[in-house]
Amino acid sequence: MATQLSSRAAALPLRKPKTTTGDRVVASVSHTVLVIWSVIVIVPLLWTIMSSFKTSQEIFASPFALPQVWHFDNYARAWTDSGIGSSFINTVIVVGCSLVLVMLLGAMCAYVLARFTFPGSRAIYIGLLAGLTFPAFLAIVPLFGILKGMGLLGTLPGLILVFVSFALPFTVFFLFSFFKALPFEIGEAASIDGAGEWRTFFQVMLPMAKPGLASVAILNFVGLWNQYLLAVALNASHPENRVLSQALAAFAGQAGYAVDFGALFAAVVTTVIPVLIVYVIFQRQLQGSVSAGTSK
Repeated sequence: MATQLSSRAAALPLRKPKTTTGDRVVASVSHTVLVIWSVIVIVPLLWTIMSSFKTSQEIFASPFALPQVWHFDNYARAWTDSGIGSSFINTVIVVGCSLVLVMLLGAMCAYVLARFTFPGSRAIYIGLLAGLTFPAFLAIVPLFGILKGMGLLGTLPGLILVFVSFALPFTVFFLFSFFKALPFEIGEAASIDGAGEWRTFFQVMLPMAKPGLASVAILNFVGLWNQYLLAVALNASHPENRVLSQALAAFAGQAGYAVDFGALFAAVVTTVIPVLIVYVIFQRQLQGSVSAGTSK
């Protein structure tokens, strides 16, 4: 009987889901908006890359034409003359150290708040959420006084400390839901097998939250890499410790209308390329985290 039913079911034609007029309209509008948004994002990027191989005269004479001669020396001048080279190294140091610290501290804090209940845990979580609503420009004056009192004003360690403090609330908020959704029976099984809290966290629970860690790492990297306000307010008096955002602003305004626009666009491309590389490398983890979050 079961065989007959299965054979009849296999013989029945598969019915395609009906597509209504409303579905087609929504799909058309969505695709149109995506195409327009893609053009808005991609065209300026391609124009910037193309302009980075031109001279200033070519950029003003024919801004949308291909360069007659590809001036690769623009990148050499941008790296040396504008100080982009040293600022790039400073940015890598500041963002790299800040990212490692904020991911480590944020993951540990989110895990404790999601797994354990203790007096004041809810207040700590709400306080971290409140940090997301605090505008950065309101904290500049207090941070200036604190870093000056600590002797860290205008230094890379001081900038790392500030970057970590501003990225920590978002990291905890993002990872809290991931650790909350993980099956804690696995952690309990690890503790029964003799694993302590540190070993359970680093060897069991942290690998299970890998998609969330990858996503928040990408978002933090982009935010820290492009940070300008805090850097220019707390690091302006020490040009040797400038980051890329400061170097670009200084390069663009150092000579008024006599700016070497070819080298300036080359410096912009040098700033953008690392972000694109990081996103291309980790985009699968980012997509996996989104699908995992929706399935949960």
